Amino acid sequence: MRLETGRSTPLSFRSKVILTSVICIVIPVVITLGIYNFLTRDAVKDQAILNANNELKLTGEYVSKLLDDMLYVTNFIQLDSEINSILKARAKTPLNENENGNQSYNQFISDKTVMKTIENITLVGEKSYVTILLTNGKYYTNYEVNDYDPLRLFEEEWFNDLKAMHGYESIWFGSQPTIFESEKKKNPYQISVARTLRNGSSQIYGYVVVTILENKINQIFENRDSTNGEEVFLLDSNNVILSHNDTARIGQTFSTLKKMKSNSLKNVVNISGKDYLITVQEEFYTDWKLVSLIPYRNAISEMNAIYNKVSVLQLVLFAVFFGLLAILINRITRPLVILGNVVSKVRKGNLTIRSKINSKDEIGTFSKSFDEMLDKINEMIKEITDTQSRQRKAELAMLQAQINPHFLFNVLNSIRMKVFKGGDKESAKMISSLSKLLRMTIESDEAIITLYDEVSMVKDYVQLMNMRHRGNVNLRIDVSNEAYEQKVPRLILQPIIENSIIHGFSQHTGDIHLHARVDDDKFKIIIEDNGEGMDEETKEKLQRKISSHDFADVDELSTNGFSSIGLVNVYERMVMSFGTEFEMTIESKKDSGSKITLLIPRGGSKHYV
Repeated sequence: MRLETGRSTPLSFRSKVILTSVICIVIPVVITLGIYNFLTRDAVKDQAILNANNELKLTGEYVSKLLDDMLYVTNFIQLDSEINSILKARAKTPLNENENGNQSYNQFISDKTVMKTIENITLVGEKSYVTILLTNGKYYTNYEVNDYDPLRLFEEEWFNDLKAMHGYESIWFGSQPTIFESEKKKNPYQISVARTLRNGSSQIYGYVVVTILENKINQIFENRDSTNGEEVFLLDSNNVILSHNDTARIGQTFSTLKKMKSNSLKNVVNISGKDYLITVQEEFYTDWKLVSLIPYRNAISEMNAIYNKVSVLQLVLFAVFFGLLAILINRITRPLVILGNVVSKVRKGNLTIRSKINSKDEIGTFSKSFDEMLDKINEMIKEITDTQSRQRKAELAMLQAQINPHFLFNVLNSIRMKVFKGGDKESAKMISSLSKLLRMTIESDEAIITLYDEVSMVKDYVQLMNMRHRGNVNLRIDVSNEAYEQKVPRLILQPIIENSIIHGFSQHTGDIHLHARVDDDKFKIIIEDNGEGMDEETKEKLQRKISSHDFADVDELSTNGFSSIGLVNVYERMVMSFGTEFEMTIESKKDSGSKITLLIPRGGSKHYV
């Protein structure tokens, strides 16, 4: 459908979206709101009763929590094994008994434990007064004795009733005059719960009394929304008021419950010619009950006011909503306008422009893809321009890579021939060894070589080292023909030989013996030297690291006579080549040389490197 104005001007995309939203959302909402308000008028009365019940139930949960906290204190003291053992022991000890210093200290610690426990279990929740009274007159309290003497509890009329309690039975005392001197003026009433403490023979050895001030419950009532004139009462089984906002009514009988009638409005009673909505929560706590009393007209008027306010609020919110809708639609559709302008400029040949839309929706994804496409087009143009230049540079680099090693070896060979013709055979031999060593390390592309080639390289290396240093190293080679044919990774012997020359001999004269034999299932290589060696601790630490494949912090193992870096490098490469079946053992003593044994499984390299 094409939406048009009076002048037949096509509507913009934004206008179409806004008009469609008005038609599809506003009209159904307005109709629904009207029907909802009409139908809810008949439910106002029932809703008022339901709300009163829910509010009273919520109040009951708060009051129950307060009374449950009191029971929790009594339960904890009665059930905690540590506190029980302390109290039983203290109940057996006469107060006037003379004790030695150690016993007095133990009792002091026990008393501190009890007092600390009382403080801890009363930290959470409303303040409560806890009294633990033992039969021998010993007591523990969380209040000052000059505020109230706990021994006076023995004189209370209800104390005999407390003795008749068994097991976990508790006795509740409704609102009584406050016994604490510091609270009498501000809080004239208190509520208490008491329980006996008995040993395994059911004999009483103490009592627990937990007391809260009546105003704690009264505060819960006052925190309720009382703008509708609601009153809340806490009654006992005889309908005697235990707690109320008006303390003067505490202790009086609440006779209004007798006026409740069995009719359709059984929650409505008439008091002095005025109707009240009364709600009762029976068996609220033991045999106590909560009662809510609200002027009936106030309850109805509040519900009507709520529905009226809700209706007005809904209308205001919908007005605000559509204002926000217009703004949001403008923001949502704006990227489309920007993208359309970018496409028009690209069509004219401008490949440098970008939409730069960073939204996370489909438009943002499309815009990002479009910008990336333009970037790739520009990159392809640049790449085509630079391709030939890069190819020429690559060809030149490859040519240099091929020429440099050959040039180096040819120059060394020319120098060797001139030196040899000049009569310096020793220098010519040194240059020849260096040339072969360089050719082996630089030019060879093979990671795995024969042991023969590896030994040849080691010979050249030792010869060069002897020419450099002031002491000669005697390299003795004892390798079988079968061992020479075995395949090994390149440069596995040179690091070990270098380690012996530099660290084991400290660049002095020494002997290195290279053994190599092939058994049925193992290929064994042994390198021995008569250098400085290692102490036992260093050797064991190195062996443990190698055995556990832990190559971290190997530098810590370096000593004057040994460096583990080359050895660990060899071990890692051998494990990668032959797997975990490869074994390396180290034998060494301080000032007695070192012996490295390589046990290689038969079957050749696994070509891990």
